[in-house]
Order: sequence, then C-alpha cells, then structure tokens
Amino acid sequence: MAAPLPRRAEPEEARSDEPPVDPHAVQRRLRRERARRRARLEHRREQRVAGVRFLVLIGVLLFVTLFLSLSIWEKIGSLFGL
Repeated sequence: MAAPLPRRAEPEEARSDEPPVDPHAVQRRLRRERARRRARLEHRREQRVAGVRFLVLIGVLLFVTLFLSLSIWEKIGSLFGL
C-alpha cells in the first residue's frame, strides 16, 4: 500500500486565533438578557402583589370570622338570657 500524501498547510490568512463571529449574535444575546431581566422583574412584582393579596384575604377572613362570632354570641345571649 502506498502511504497517504501529507496534508498541505492552510494559508496563513485563513488560519486565525479568533473564531468566526455571527454578526447577529450580539443582538440576540442582548434581547435574551433583556427578556430574562424583564421576566425576573415581573416575577418579583407578581410575588409582591401576591403577598398583598394574601394579606388582604387574611384580613377579610378575620373580619368575617369576628363578625360572625359576635353575631352568633349575641343571638345565643338573647336566646338563653345570658
């Protein structure tokens, strides 16, 4: 068998230390980072709103419980003469 021929060296200008760069990669990366930041801020805002909504719900439930308890206590007192 014949030995394979040695490969020729690539031209010097074709060989570069820098990889080829996609011209739109920077814009895509910026858009992705902005979307991530926007999503993170939106998530924080929604957590804050959910916390306020939870506290309002607890307040309403506490008010309704207190109102019903006092109403029932008054009815029991008037019924049994306490």
